[in-house]
Amino acid sequence: MHRTFDVRTDRRLQALDVTSQVADALPADYDGICTVFSRHTTTGVCVNEAESRLLSDIESMLAASVADDGWEHDELDGNADSHLRALLVGNGVSIPVVGGELDLGTWQSVLLVECDGPRTRTVSVATP
Repeated sequence: MHRTFDVRTDRRLQALDVTSQVADALPADYDGICTVFSRHTTTGVCVNEAESRLLSDIESMLAASVADDGWEHDELDGNADSHLRALLVGNGVSIPVVGGELDLGTWQSVLLVECDGPRTRTVSVATP
């Protein structure tokens, strides 16, 4: 099974909670693993807490970790920083599913991390 959903971001660097959209993409009564994958090279997916201050901290950490400019790829399209930030986050995660529900810990959420927005992003959710 494979489903996708779109997410509209509104800032260049933004961490968003997409847990409910991922959960909605799962088949009922499924037990196994789902893979959540960003189909973009300047967007990442991770599992972490979706508390608003932590989301802001994630954005600040990525901004501080990678300089905005001075990269060779910037000569092509000016967004090397976005590619490098997304590389740090990773483009996908595997999550256990029990009874059609994500088997996440108490404080865990699925986060989409936009590094080159604002844009509309497509997220894939696949189960074997």
